[in-house]
This record gives sequence, structure tokens and C-alpha cells, in this order.
Amino acid sequence: MLMLLSFIMLACFIYFLMSKKLSALTALILIPTLFALIGGFYADLPRYVIDGLKMVAPNGVLMIFAMLYFLTMTEAGMFDPLVSRIVGAVKGDPVRIFIGTVALAFIVALDGDGATIYMIVLSAFLPIYKRLGLSLPMVCCLLLQVAGLGNMVPWGGPTARAATAMHVDVGQMFVPMLPALLGCVAWTFVLAYLFGRRERARLGGAIDLNGDFAERSQHRGQGGWRFYFNWLLTVALLVGLCLEVLPLSYLFMVAACIALVVNFPSLKAQHDQLALHAPPILAVSSLIFAAGVFTGVLNGAGMANAVASGLVQVVPDSLGPYMALITALLSIPVTWLVSNDVFYFGILPILAQTAQHHGISAIEMARASLVGQPVHILSPLVASTYLVVSMLDLDYAESQRFTLKWSFISSLILLAIALLTGIVPVFAH
Repeated sequence: MLMLLSFIMLACFIYFLMSKKLSALTALILIPTLFALIGGFYADLPRYVIDGLKMVAPNGVLMIFAMLYFLTMTEAGMFDPLVSRIVGAVKGDPVRIFIGTVALAFIVALDGDGATIYMIVLSAFLPIYKRLGLSLPMVCCLLLQVAGLGNMVPWGGPTARAATAMHVDVGQMFVPMLPALLGCVAWTFVLAYLFGRRERARLGGAIDLNGDFAERSQHRGQGGWRFYFNWLLTVALLVGLCLEVLPLSYLFMVAACIALVVNFPSLKAQHDQLALHAPPILAVSSLIFAAGVFTGVLNGAGMANAVASGLVQVVPDSLGPYMALITALLSIPVTWLVSNDVFYFGILPILAQTAQHHGISAIEMARASLVGQPVHILSPLVASTYLVVSMLDLDYAESQRFTLKWSFISSLILLAIALLTGIVPVFAH
């Protein structure tokens, strides 16, 4: 009964979200609450919710102060020279803009964190997108492709989880996957080119942007010692994030306060900045804590484990020799439905036990399990996705519908190259 209730709840969540009957915020809170009450979990429901909120609280605080930091730096004009250089390089051409977006995003993605990608790339490019009138769903799609792939670096969450769950060396698991990952990187650049060509045709060619952004930089009066201080502070912050000298959320809290005090010394100016940035920050943080309710109920009531068990049970024993391929295909929808922890520590070990009986190694199963990551980044359980959607002022469900098919193609390309190179076997030998 719990398994059936869980699948019905997830089906209702997807329906109400995609049909735009409910917003992401209301769906994440109301649907799990309703099904928890139907399942008779009303006595434990408060505990589930509090546990879920505790789980997302670090990410929520991180997003709030990371947004405050980068938005403050943008208002201070730190990115204006960068934007001016980019404008000179792209010459108002949508193809160059989208390719430049992807190139910068992949460089930033080396830290394995999607939120950093969105903050830095959109701080530089968002004024250009808006001035040209480029398709923001296309921008969102490209950034999500990069984040999904960047999340797979060895220090990213999924790869480390897969290696830990399968008790294999993360380096030995990851290095043979590089050709498949590089193939997906190349595909992302191709997608940027295709999107750019489409936008170039729609807009009727390139647009001269130099005058607009020269006036913008002059209006902000960028220059002086604060400009160099802001970049030094940002570099120090990024180094601190990579070295994990302090909790990430605390680092951004301190950095945001320093940025406010240095760039806007008067109390009134600081209040004005907080008032200016409050709407986008509230939009993101409210979605993250709403996702905490969804996650808390899903995990606390045992629904996530019930979904995992149900999915494993539908795989007949006769398909054992194809377990690596099945795991790769299952990872595409399943990592959208459940968290990476549930998939890698709950589902993958069970699938690996069956695979082992047919001669499929643990390291092959670990690689196969990563195929769904380009789609996983779209999951309502991924906090950073709400950030990029909010920063681009898009509807969550519409961005899902637009991006899903392209992310699915990325996963299939990843799988195809993995099969061709033999790092994921089609069947047991």
C-alpha cells in the first residue's frame, strides 16, 4: 500500500506541476502533506517536515547569502568590465553569446557546484540576454546541461556516492568515463550553436551592444580601489570554497556582509540593497524550503524506499546479464524522482548484487549509475535548479518541459559512448 501511495503521490506531483494547476511552491508543500495524511502519518508528519527542513537548511542559507553576495557585487559594478569585454568579443551575435555562455559555464563548473555556475555566468551575461531579447528558456537549458555534467567530476556528489556505494576507487571509476563526458561537452556546444542559429534567424542577425554597455558601466561609475578589492574578495571566497576552510553557507554569509559594508558604507544604502534584492532571494529560498517539506515527507514516511523497492522488483531475474544497461536506463527517470542518496545507497547496491551473479563488476555498475545525471539536475529535489529558474524569471514547469528532452539526449549520448568504449557492458560476458 505504501508503494502504491508513493507512486500515486509522485504521479500527482508531476501532473499538477507540468499542467500548471499548481506552482512549484504549492505543489512541493501541499501534495506531500495531503498524501501523508491519507497514509495515516499525521502523528509523525511534523517530525518529517522538521527533518526535511533541517536537511535543506544549509543549502537554503547558502543560496540566500550567495545570491546576496553576487547581486551586491553586480550592483557595485564588479562585472561591468567583464561584460564589456564579452560584448566586444560576441559582437551581439546570438551564436557567439550562447557558445560563450557554455564556455564560461564549463570553466566555472570545475568546482562541481551548479549554484556557482548560475551566479557567475548570469552575473556576466544576463544583461546581454535581456538587451538582445534572447530566449531565456534556451539559456536555462544550456546552463542546466553544463551543471548536470559538471556535477559528475570526482569531487562532485554523484560520482563520490557511486564510488562509495560500490566500494571502488573513484579515480579508477571516473577516468575511463572521460571520453563519454567529453562527448557530452561537445554536444552541449553543438546545442549552443543550434540555439544560437535559431535566435539569430528570429532576431534578424547581430545587434550592436557596445554603446549600451559603455553607458551602463559609466553610469555605475565603476573604478577605484573597491573594484580591485571586490575581485580579490571573490577570488579569496572561491579559494575558500574549494578548500572548505569553513562551511560554505558561513563563508557566503561573511563575504556578503563584507561586500555590503565596503561597497555601500551608509546604513541607508545597505538597506536599499537588501530591499532591491529581496524579491529574487525570497523566490529561491522559499522554493528550497518547500522542497525540504517534500523531501522530509518522502524520506520520513518511507515513500522514497518504497519507490526504490518497487522499481527494483519490476526487473525480472532473466534480465540479469543486462543489468548494467538496465541500471543506466533506470538512472535517467529514477534520479529525477528520488534523491541521489536514495538511488546510490538504496537502489544501486540491490541492482549490483544481481549484476554480480552474472559477472558484471561493481565499477561497471557505478559508471552505469551516472548516466542519468544530466536529467537528475532537473529534479525538484535539486536546490540549485530553483536558483537558475528564479534568476531568469522563468516558470519552473515550463523550464522543465523545454529542457527535459535535451537533457534526455545528453544522457543517451553519455550512455552510447559508454557502451561503445566498453566501460558499461551491454550484457555480461
